[in-house]
Amino acid sequence: MNRTLIQFFEWYLPEDGQHWNRLAGESGYLASLGITDVWMPPAYKGQAGKSDVGYGVYDLYDLGEFEQKGTVATKYGTREEYLRAVEACHRAGMKVWADIVLNHRMGADEAETVRAGAVSSRNRNQEIAPDAEIRAWTKFTFPGRKGKYSDFVWDWHCFDGVDWDDRQKQHQIFELEGKSWETAVDSENGNYDYLMGADLDMKNPAVLEELDRWGKWYLDTVGMDGFRLDAVKHISADFFPRWLGKLRRDSGRDLPAVGEYWHPDARVLKSYLEQCSRVMRLFDVPLHFKFRQLSGADGNFDLGSLFRDTLAGIEPDYAVTFVDNHDTQPGQALESWVAPWCRPLAYACILLRSEGLPCVFYGDLYGIPHSGILPVPELERLMLARKRYAYGPQRDYLDSSDVIGWVREGDPAHPGSGMAVALTDRGEGRKRMYAGPGFAGRLFLDFLGNRREAVRIGADGWADFPVNGGSVSVWVPAS
Repeated sequence: MNRTLIQFFEWYLPEDGQHWNRLAGESGYLASLGITDVWMPPAYKGQAGKSDVGYGVYDLYDLGEFEQKGTVATKYGTREEYLRAVEACHRAGMKVWADIVLNHRMGADEAETVRAGAVSSRNRNQEIAPDAEIRAWTKFTFPGRKGKYSDFVWDWHCFDGVDWDDRQKQHQIFELEGKSWETAVDSENGNYDYLMGADLDMKNPAVLEELDRWGKWYLDTVGMDGFRLDAVKHISADFFPRWLGKLRRDSGRDLPAVGEYWHPDARVLKSYLEQCSRVMRLFDVPLHFKFRQLSGADGNFDLGSLFRDTLAGIEPDYAVTFVDNHDTQPGQALESWVAPWCRPLAYACILLRSEGLPCVFYGDLYGIPHSGILPVPELERLMLARKRYAYGPQRDYLDSSDVIGWVREGDPAHPGSGMAVALTDRGEGRKRMYAGPGFAGRLFLDFLGNRREAVRIGADGWADFPVNGGSVSVWVPAS
């Protein structure tokens, strides 16, 4: 079966501690739609307690077990509920991907007096004030956990930068004295090692040793099958080959991973893949922005260029394709929401083609009540179409700015498979495509129900496949 990943959360989930239970209850439904892999949100305690989505990491060892930050449970539930949700996914035949946030820590237990120099937020290589004493929140003692699982204490030696001086009550990026930013990171803002909070010093051997220790503990405790790696553009490119490599060797498991490297240029992503020795896939951010442009172009987008200069186009085996996610949804820092009319087209492009591993967004399957966003009506059918029909060699018909399509020939391992997809961002149209001699004389029907007629494949294997304006049709063999 085709692999399909789901991001099983969105930013504005209720703070009810029930999300792990929701996942356990939905596991059978997700598997029935063809989901094979589930990306769960960060499971550890964040600085904002039950209000933390998970990216303000406080204690990696607290999976909803200890009274810390005003709560035992995380936003999503308790440790026990988390482990039960993982087990439920496994029973349903799905693999579980854990969200790993290693770039920073937030919500320190104590402040320390340190020396640091202020740097420009637009060029972190430019010092704007010399080293001076500041009060930095850099000491993490985890008093609620009391040394269970690890007695490692994080202090200023473990970090290379902060963004708050508690003495002067000043927001500013500070590079700690005697420290330096990582060099194998994104060059935005001169050097994009620093992102937020207390930035981990990945050159410190004690830090690396503790991250290795935690990774083994987490894998042994949870039994996850893969990783979504947060903010990889801010972490030295040589870290994950070492960290993932050790986990894979020690466990004897493949442990697939996808990194979040937020950049619209596929060439930059390709360069990072080479720098990190291709130990992970990357999210296809350029394709997301193509969908965004398409959705706002009022029919003037060149559909034939849709996959050009995307990761799916140049590195298909290392692309995780997506339409939107928790960062791009309305109200978030990277908001770039694809318009509702365009979402079925975008999902057809990621679910029904051979390139990339598609990732379905929770907010598209279940809606986002906080923002008044409804589920994508066609999404279930598109997921089922991937599960049942999207197999075999692919022939592309990306030769028009207005109407494009492709054909999947099907394969013997999936009886009844094969499809022809036609989509347009303008008025009603049709695409002439070669279905192949194996389908000669067969009737095809629109699996989405957008077109009511049947299409008969000619004796030569060719047919004209119609599509409504601003729509997509998925033509599959009639049973």
